Amino acid sequence: MFSNIGVPGLILILVVALVIFGPNKLPEIGRAFGKSIREFKRATEGIADDIKEEIKEDLIEAKKDQINLKK
Repeated sequence: MFSNIGVPGLILILVVALVIFGPNKLPEIGRAFGKSIREFKRATEGIADDIKEEIKEDLIEAKKDQINLKK
């Protein structure tokens, strides 16, 4: 995601954020951003786990059906 920005781009973004929000607000904004990223990762992990569980159940069911068809 940030691989194309580079160091000069990051410095520019930091300077612009410093000018817009001021030095007192930057730690608050950083914490809020970090918290949002963590919540997003947890949500995506939860969704991925649900999908994996559904696939696992479908595979088990398909194997049972395959065994029943062989009989």
